[in-house]
Amino acid sequence: MPKLPMIKDRELIRVLKQLGFFEHAESGSAHLVFAHADGRRTVVSRHQGKDIPRGTLHAILRDIGVSPEEFVRILRK
Repeated sequence: MPKLPMIKDRELIRVLKQLGFFEHAESGSAHLVFAHADGRRTVVSRHQGKDIPRGTLHAILRDIGVSPEEFVRILRK
């Protein structure tokens, strides 16, 4: 398994949207909820300028059912 890269929240949100996730309505929060038509959901913390910790990224990938290899491949597109 490749080591997950350190990425910003913007990059993760871009990949989630490419995978078909949409932002669920949530206002006034530093957390964004993303949902998929098939029922998968995950939460992304928005802290500008900070990297998402690898453990948190791994948990998000587990939530959405995407392998680290597939994530890295989509991220590099």
